[in-house]
Amino acid sequence: MAERGRALLEQKQPDQAAAEFRRALAACPEQRILLLELARALTAERKFPEAVSAAREFLAASPDSEPGLLVLANTHFMALEFPRCLEVVERILTPNPSHRAALAMKANAQYLGGDEAAAEQTFLALIELDPKNEEPIYSLGRIYYQQNRFQPAIAQFQRVLQLNPRSFKAYDNLGLCHEALSQDDQAIRHYLKALELVHKDHRDYDWPYGNLANLMLKQGEDEKAFQLAAEAADRNPASARNFFLGGKALARLDKLELAVKWLRQSAELDPGYAEPRYLLGQLYQKLGRKEEAARELKLFQEIQARTPRRRR
Repeated sequence: MAERGRALLEQKQPDQAAAEFRRALAACPEQRILLLELARALTAERKFPEAVSAAREFLAASPDSEPGLLVLANTHFMALEFPRCLEVVERILTPNPSHRAALAMKANAQYLGGDEAAAEQTFLALIELDPKNEEPIYSLGRIYYQQNRFQPAIAQFQRVLQLNPRSFKAYDNLGLCHEALSQDDQAIRHYLKALELVHKDHRDYDWPYGNLANLMLKQGEDEKAFQLAAEAADRNPASARNFFLGGKALARLDKLELAVKWLRQSAELDPGYAEPRYLLGQLYQKLGRKEEAARELKLFQEIQARTPRRRR
């Protein structure tokens, strides 16, 4: 039963995996480690309270178990409960300050929780412990990029490529850095390298398509922008940004009704995304749909007033 559960979880069927782990626990309740596997499946299923309950049930008998604490910390992390995640991680790091998995969890929780200065120091400590691990180097580059420290960010992404020349994420982020520095030719070169690496081998990775589409829009290459945005949307149909970029390109190509459909999809995918609302308001005005235009522009203003800086 447990083996079936693991296979189902690997196949991204967490609901069925959780059912198998529950059956296994019912058959062999003394196999308490299955509680952690159940917690992982429930976390993947986004049933966070149940996952926390399963992890805590395991920890009740083994309160200092590092695997148990990591599973509980990860559940809080995936639930975006970053302060709780950090509390659990400290229970690992207090007796073992060099625990790499716990340090990585801490750094990511600090970063996504908005404490970039603390995250930077934690990533630096992790890099010192494990200088050949590309993940914390990449994450440090992302922090520098978010802080508009583009040259230090470039240095980190280049360091990633020295460790892994096929890191498509590093190429994609180098493109972002060079674009921010108005070095469009270099940005395009790095985006295209990222596209080459993800085209066949990483069918679910859409970011370089969207990023290059955005740059093409800046350069007035609207047809190319739409083609790239359409590929991004095909790869990740849950991304509001991809549909916004496609709608923006269609609007510039004077395909207004089709642009409205793309922008409506963007707004439905992320009701807190302001940009499609603004563009929808403009398009509705052009189409003579004044009430809808006023509604969208009002929504845009409301979202703008309450939206913090977005993170990728």
